[in-house]
Amino acid sequence: MKPLRKIIFPAAGMGTRFLPATKASPKEMLTIVDKPLIQYGVEEALAAGMEQIIMITGRGKRAIEDHFDISTELEANLKSAGKSKLYKEVSRVSRMAEVVYVRQKQALGLGHAVLCARHWVGDEAFGVALADELIVGPKPAMRQLSDVYHKTGNSVIGLIQVPADQVSKYGIVAYQAGEDGLLRLTDMVEKPAVEDAPSHMAIVGRYIFTPRLMELLHDVKPGAGGEFQLTDAIAALAKEEPIHGVVLEGQRFDAGNPEGFLMANTLLGLQHEQYGKALRQLLKDHL
Repeated sequence: MKPLRKIIFPAAGMGTRFLPATKASPKEMLTIVDKPLIQYGVEEALAAGMEQIIMITGRGKRAIEDHFDISTELEANLKSAGKSKLYKEVSRVSRMAEVVYVRQKQALGLGHAVLCARHWVGDEAFGVALADELIVGPKPAMRQLSDVYHKTGNSVIGLIQVPADQVSKYGIVAYQAGEDGLLRLTDMVEKPAVEDAPSHMAIVGRYIFTPRLMELLHDVKPGAGGEFQLTDAIAALAKEEPIHGVVLEGQRFDAGNPEGFLMANTLLGLQHEQYGKALRQLLKDHL
């Protein structure tokens, strides 16, 4: 088994749910307390041992590249001003990972975004993370998946249980429970009506795939709106080799919409060593 080193971050979306805030700034650069959303995802990947970051970007996403690049002038100014704590943090972000950028020239769906990284992935297993799915817990979500991958050598997908009225918003899986305690996924349906859903177990933006997934993505036919669905390739992969599901531990926020974004900021703000006390007092005064 080759080491799990690479992870893809699809980040070419326009962020329309956050307009006008995202008119000139990528949604991935919106901050949760004091860090951009995309940085949480990268740090989670690094905690799982994935050291090569492949960003799938589009027009207007240059700020992501600048964030993970070295800013010599900024670092020099912080150092000369004696702001050692800020200097160390800025320097750490710039040097935390090897990042490459691939332009998705057309918005043709999540499957197409992942396929854009095919050249960089080669014949290795790889992760995929949707940065606006923020999962907060003692054990990083990608680490929960990578532990199962290293145990089995098979593809692994992060799952959450959703209520019936939310089923039609997600890719939903059919599964069987194995004797080893692992879930084996047998099929996936994209945004089914609740009466057609095989379960209430939803895919939640964390994946590890064997190289075969890229080959199957290449053969996927476009669906509604001309988009190439990642779930179609996953369903095809499940017919050829085992795919395991991991019910993720931790609190999950859909930080790609304003409500989830505000909730994530509130929770992490309350937990922050510098800002938590003041935020708790503010909430106490106004609730």
